[in-house]
Amino acid sequence: MQYIHERSDWPHWVWDGGVLSAMLAALRFREGHLVGRMQGLGMGLRQEASLRSLTRDVVGSSAIEGENLDALEVRSSIARQLGMDVGGLKTSTRDVDGVVEMLLDATQHFDKPLTAERLFGWHAALFPTGRSGLRKIAVGTWRSDRTGAMQVVSGPIGKEIVHFEAPAASRLAAEMTRFLEWFNASPELDPIIKAGIAHFWFVTIHPFEDGNGRIARAIADMMLARADTNKERFYSMSSQIEAERRAYYEQLEAQQRNGLNITPWLRWFLGCLGRAFDTAEGVLEAVLYKARIWDKANRNGVNERQRKVLGRMLDDEWEGYMTTSKYARLAKTSQDTALRDIQELLAGGVLIRNPGGGRSTSYRLAEAGEL
Repeated sequence: MQYIHERSDWPHWVWDGGVLSAMLAALRFREGHLVGRMQGLGMGLRQEASLRSLTRDVVGSSAIEGENLDALEVRSSIARQLGMDVGGLKTSTRDVDGVVEMLLDATQHFDKPLTAERLFGWHAALFPTGRSGLRKIAVGTWRSDRTGAMQVVSGPIGKEIVHFEAPAASRLAAEMTRFLEWFNASPELDPIIKAGIAHFWFVTIHPFEDGNGRIARAIADMMLARADTNKERFYSMSSQIEAERRAYYEQLEAQQRNGLNITPWLRWFLGCLGRAFDTAEGVLEAVLYKARIWDKANRNGVNERQRKVLGRMLDDEWEGYMTTSKYARLAKTSQDTALRDIQELLAGGVLIRNPGGGRSTSYRLAEAGEL
């Protein structure tokens, strides 16, 4: 089998603009709508929406590689590095901080050139101990062929499936010079199209011993930030890719066999971006709903116990309903005090009593249409 990078016309990409133009126009319209909605929010709500999107991006990109990060640690690291209030948030580990540093450098400084040294810094941030799991790897430099050809594989040991083989290490300096020159060139392509090409091109070169997927997605995020010229992120491409992980790898592998006409890959990439916009609409609605709950609660006045419990109920990790005993446990107070607090929140329209009574009495937050 001839790999795509072994073709004589590598890397002269071609695609069918007629097939992609309608998708691109629709994405541009939706992108403008979302940016407008973000700019219409107050500073606090914009920060909350951006914080949620960045958290989902970091967690999603790592999950694609089988690494499950603590979302609360990620949120804490992002908030601290962006100078937001981190009161009460978990302390983040160095591994989490490194992934966050890479994404923030890509999206906060999207207008700066992408260089080999910058990529080496991202790679070092991803692997602060110089190891990938228990395995020692070369950090902050292009890979060598000391352990054999770089193959992208999946499946259990002994039953591995080779998806493709990357270029030999002896080609990397020239390959990455060409890639970076193209990436930094004056924009002659729509940045959304360029993001899709950059993602696939970098993954194909696979210049590092590990972390190539995460860095490829950070590169795409950097170009997408250029597309909307906005440091505040309002959607997460990586979390959407994670949700479609199987299709993602199928598309990458198929394109390795389909030559340099990357229309199929770009069509999937643009579709995935559109679905990321769908999710972003939901994130904005959740942020606005949370703000309306607090607005209604503060209008009637809430004590510290009520504020703490409402905060927990509004957390993304909250499941189930509130009961008097659960309230007492969360607020560290008596059952009688818990009941009084709940009754005040009921009277203020912040909580709603569920059907049923007696020991099964439970409460939920008012829905958007009930506020």
